[in-house]
Amino acid sequence: MEETSREAVATAVQRVAGMLQRSDQLDKVEQYRRREARKKASVEARLKAAIQSQLDGVRTGLTQLHSALLDVKDIQSSLADVSKDWRQSINTIENLKDVKDAVVQHSQLAAAVENLKNIFSVPEIVGETQQLIEQAELLQAHRKLMELECSRDDLMYEQYRMDSRNTSDMHLISIYFEDVQGLSDELAKQLWMVLQRSMVTVRRDPTMLVSVVRIIEREEKIDRRMVDRKKQTGFIPPGRPKKWKDKMFEVLEGTVSTRIEGTQAVTREADKMWLVRLLEITRKYVLDDLIVVKNLMVQCFPPHYNTFNRFFRLYHNAVSTRVKELASEDLEANEIVSLLTWVLNTYKSVEMMGHPELCSECDIHQLEPLLPREVVDDLLSKYVKTFTSNITGWLRKALETDKKDWQKDTEPEADQDGYYQTTLPAIVFQMFEQNLQVAAQIDGDFKEKVLKLCLKQMNTFLLRYREEAVSYKEEHLRDRQLPQCYVQYMIAIINNCQTFKESINSLKRKYSQSSEPTDSDAAIERTLNEVAKEGCQFLLDEVFLDLESHLNELLTRKWLTGSHAVDTICVTVEDYFNDFNKIKKPFNQEMTSEALRRVVVEYIKAVMQKRITFKNPDERKEGAERMMKEADQFKFLFRKLAAGEDTDWLCGAITAIAEVFKLTDPTLLFLEVSTLVSKYPDIREEHIQALLAVRGDASREMRQMIIGTLSENKVSHSGVTQSIFKDVAVPTIAMTTMTTMTSMATSKLLK
Repeated sequence: MEETSREAVATAVQRVAGMLQRSDQLDKVEQYRRREARKKASVEARLKAAIQSQLDGVRTGLTQLHSALLDVKDIQSSLADVSKDWRQSINTIENLKDVKDAVVQHSQLAAAVENLKNIFSVPEIVGETQQLIEQAELLQAHRKLMELECSRDDLMYEQYRMDSRNTSDMHLISIYFEDVQGLSDELAKQLWMVLQRSMVTVRRDPTMLVSVVRIIEREEKIDRRMVDRKKQTGFIPPGRPKKWKDKMFEVLEGTVSTRIEGTQAVTREADKMWLVRLLEITRKYVLDDLIVVKNLMVQCFPPHYNTFNRFFRLYHNAVSTRVKELASEDLEANEIVSLLTWVLNTYKSVEMMGHPELCSECDIHQLEPLLPREVVDDLLSKYVKTFTSNITGWLRKALETDKKDWQKDTEPEADQDGYYQTTLPAIVFQMFEQNLQVAAQIDGDFKEKVLKLCLKQMNTFLLRYREEAVSYKEEHLRDRQLPQCYVQYMIAIINNCQTFKESINSLKRKYSQSSEPTDSDAAIERTLNEVAKEGCQFLLDEVFLDLESHLNELLTRKWLTGSHAVDTICVTVEDYFNDFNKIKKPFNQEMTSEALRRVVVEYIKAVMQKRITFKNPDERKEGAERMMKEADQFKFLFRKLAAGEDTDWLCGAITAIAEVFKLTDPTLLFLEVSTLVSKYPDIREEHIQALLAVRGDASREMRQMIIGTLSENKVSHSGVTQSIFKDVAVPTIAMTTMTTMTSMATSKLLK
């Protein structure tokens, strides 16, 4: 207490010191004293009020405790009195056992009297009930049945209460009421029959369906009451619980299953489209039935049945079971596609379970898949295997058909731009398109898989196509008169390669999600280019077989004295290229350039074979002028044929060689040869030696000097992009002799 007083005094000193820090505050001392006095009085008043409140609460609590103590004493006294009375009445209760037995017997007799009328009228009520059931008056029949069952159950219950071990009396009652169970079973059959035809009944007579549901609900209530009584007494009437509600759902489930299973009207033997028809009928039945359930049947069942969702699940499960059965059968490829398309796409679409009238009542996304993923994968694998086998056969058959067309005596058809073509690309890609359209109906991943498979098969097919084109050429070479339209069909083969390219790109744009080229794409592109280039080469070989005798006349004595070989060459090439104009770009331009190159190479080969050696300046001049003229002829022809930018350069090689021959002053020969080498760096020493040998006036010393000087000043031509002389071989003496003899023999045979 003293410590508290000291703390209070110290606190007061601090407050006073804070108030009187300036001299002008001394004038307010009285004001401060009054303010502190008021505060003190206020605090004292609140303190007194709080203490008084606490005292009042304590006083009230003490009063209540005193009252409680008195009440406890009164209760204790009363319990003692009750206990005393109970001990005194035990003997009295034991003496009332006879009265208790009399009361039980009276209760049983009262029940018997109460049901006496019903007991005597049981046969009559049974007959009436049977008649009502036959007349489909189900509600009234059920009411009669309930009366009979109630009488039987009450009698049995009273007998059970009186003597539960007396089975003979129980059996006597059961025999007397044995027809009741038969009526119950008969009524149940009628109920199940109505439920089995519920889809028809709800349209024609919905009150009948409502009556059935009401009867089942009544029985459910009786079942619950009897089960509760069994828990209390141990007694339950025979046939209870009936569980008609569970049976109702079983009947409805069976009805739905039967409805789905009964949709198959035909078999594969009778109709190839049996599965499509079956799936379409199933779709229509399910959709129509669920709409009926939503609009009509829901109103016939209590809300807590959740009728629509229950039927929705029943139909889903029934369809799933049926689809699994179909999937386990030995389905053909088109049937697998039809089934998977229906399962994966149609089933949840607006045409079926996703129909606008059904979406408001359920969430189709919560439905489990109709088929497990592993079953779908198995079906897809089976389809791919069958498709691979089928498409291999289709492609083989298409190629065989195309090969037969190659032997025809009539030209192949031309497209709208006049290019020759066969029906092979259209047939092949029509097959691919049809299968890809089918695959796209299943899902995107499977579509990509089928596209890759098509491209893989395409690559294998093109290798076979290439082999057949080579065989076609070899067969023609054995007898060049057959087939009559060899050139035209080889052009069609080349054009088909371009059509294949365009069709493949079209398929990829349409059916592939990825635009990145694959290894398969590169392989197909490479094979198509090889087939097309080989075809172009075969055609050029055909041209040069016809030109062979005329090419052998070049740079010979006959040629020098006057030959029309080049005229014939130009006319023949132009005639062939009238047909080659039916080749699509870019192969036609490449072929024209290659034809020019081969003509020039063959011409230069004729020079290098040293078929002629000029004897004097006049022959050299005449030969050089003829070569320049013929170079101009080639240049004019191939410009007309649009051979490309290399025309002047290639024909210029003939002109440059002619300039070497035309030179009259041998001392300038080195300069002329140097000019030739600078224009065509790929020319080799043996080429120059052959040229000088044909010229005929270069001594051995001059040839060695020119070759030696050029060798010393030789410039590497490894970076040269254009070349012509690398394709020209200079024959040895033996080869030259053989070539000359062959040319002479050929000329004689032609004559």
